[in-house]
Amino acid sequence: MITVLIVDDQDLVREGLRMLLDAEPDLDVCGEAADGSQALAQARLLDPDVILMDVRMPRMNGIEATTRLAQAGSRARILMLTTFNLDEYVYRALKAGASGFLLKDARRDQLAGGVRAVAAGETLLAPAITRRLIEDFCNGPAPGTPVAGAAGSLTERELGVVRLVAEGLSNAEIAARLYLSEATVKSHIARILTKLGLRDRVQVAVYAYEHGIVRPGHGPAPLGRKTGP
Repeated sequence: MITVLIVDDQDLVREGLRMLLDAEPDLDVCGEAADGSQALAQARLLDPDVILMDVRMPRMNGIEATTRLAQAGSRARILMLTTFNLDEYVYRALKAGASGFLLKDARRDQLAGGVRAVAAGETLLAPAITRRLIEDFCNGPAPGTPVAGAAGSLTERELGVVRLVAEGLSNAEIAARLYLSEATVKSHIARILTKLGLRDRVQVAVYAYEHGIVRPGHGPAPLGRKTGP
């Protein structure tokens, strides 16, 4: 059973989300919170698997709450909710440690599927809106800037995986694209996370855009270094 904490300042929204999620046999809404401060307290008390976190709330917004939960080492996976399809605050939340986001008008199957995905350690990079947010709000190096810093420790194969993660491809899709097994792709991603000091695939995608490994409308950036194995 996947336990879910719903965080939103509107009673009707919380009630609607609870009704939709409780109708799923493998999902259980274990609690609710009306703002970020309550979310921190409820997360400590209930230890949910997934937190559905609204972006804009009084007292403490969803970005600040997400940041504090990540700093506290919370194991909960955070799925951001917003009514806006272009919201710079969502990018900040992704960078703070959220596992993805959904619009509040998402269908029931999208909502339930999103909760299951992040609970399983995956991320919601596939929706075009997520990719557009990353592209619009990542102000990384200009195309052609050599890969430097921690990214310089990545092999050519690992950089290829990073690029495909940034495109929003799943492990299965990456495996098919690179003619690898899914187990091998998972191993590559685990090494990438360790080398770059990142938490999950969302942060890998953000890192890729910020550091010029990929850039919107330009494709992969040149490596500017010797090719690894």
